[in-house]
Amino acid sequence: MERILENIGILGAGRVATVLASKLAGAGHAITIGTRDPERAAARWSGAQVELRDHAETARRAAIVINASPGDTSVERLGALREELKGKILIDVSNATLRGQDGLPGGLLYPNGSVAERLQEALPETAVVKTLNTMLFTVMADPTSLRVSPTAFLSGNDENAKAVVRRLLGDLGWPADWIEDLGDITTARGPEAVALLVPSVVRKRGFAPFAIALAR
Repeated sequence: MERILENIGILGAGRVATVLASKLAGAGHAITIGTRDPERAAARWSGAQVELRDHAETARRAAIVINASPGDTSVERLGALREELKGKILIDVSNATLRGQDGLPGGLLYPNGSVAERLQEALPETAVVKTLNTMLFTVMADPTSLRVSPTAFLSGNDENAKAVVRRLLGDLGWPADWIEDLGDITTARGPEAVALLVPSVVRKRGFAPFAIALAR
């Protein structure tokens, strides 16, 4: 089967964006990084060769956009890009949490919902797909590095969009049988609640790679 290469925009220029951009660019996709200050970000960028633009231009030129920005401000930031994201696939890998005193997650920002649901409500003409938020960022593009097979969960209302995301997960190194489709966008609540485990895990083990695995 012929591989399909995509124009992918990643909103955010931090560790998550660096890991995803490097692996997806290595798979042949064209990557644009969206940031508030492209010139400053370009001077600090250490990942694969990519283009850096502002958020609006990144969303406008991409067919698929990955939200790698902080989840606690994602709804406001991406809601302002409603026209630019119209008709696109938005992959949300964020977690919307309150910050504890030590900088680790201190609680869920949307305890009776999820940031993915809020994004879908704010962007009704965009297909939001939740995935990759139940692991340390390094595992997102290197799942076989763990001793136990991790699980990448999928949540979203659009089946075609989820099929595209499955294909991109394959390019990130995820075998098909490690991907678990939970259902519509409301099912993102469970994976997002996993963020409550993170402080205890990090305090116990440090920032060593980890992920949630669904035993079958």
